[in-house]
Amino acid sequence: MKHYLVVESYPSHPDRLDEFNKWYDEVHIPEVVALEGFIGGTRLTSADGDGGPSVTLYELEGDPHKAKENVHIAAAAKQLNMSDSLSYGPIPTMRIMAVKSEYTKPR
Repeated sequence: MKHYLVVESYPSHPDRLDEFNKWYDEVHIPEVVALEGFIGGTRLTSADGDGGPSVTLYELEGDPHKAKENVHIAAAAKQLNMSDSLSYGPIPTMRIMAVKSEYTKPR
């Protein structure tokens, strides 16, 4: 079964959005994907410009709970370069999601 770790996060302040985006795309996603249990990451942002959350879909392999635990372990060991452009109010949410079905439009 295919799994994703879905993370919702926000910048610490709207004025820091560019810094948040640069850190997330160039530092954070590559560091997380380098951890055991991760295949890749895709980050989504609101196309409506409404300031909604940044949503990152990390594709997982193996035990999804172990992959999520690896993020917590790496963060606690200061192996992830965190940025104060990331808001901790609200705290980023992390959910393991299983793919229930997939459908691709025939061409």
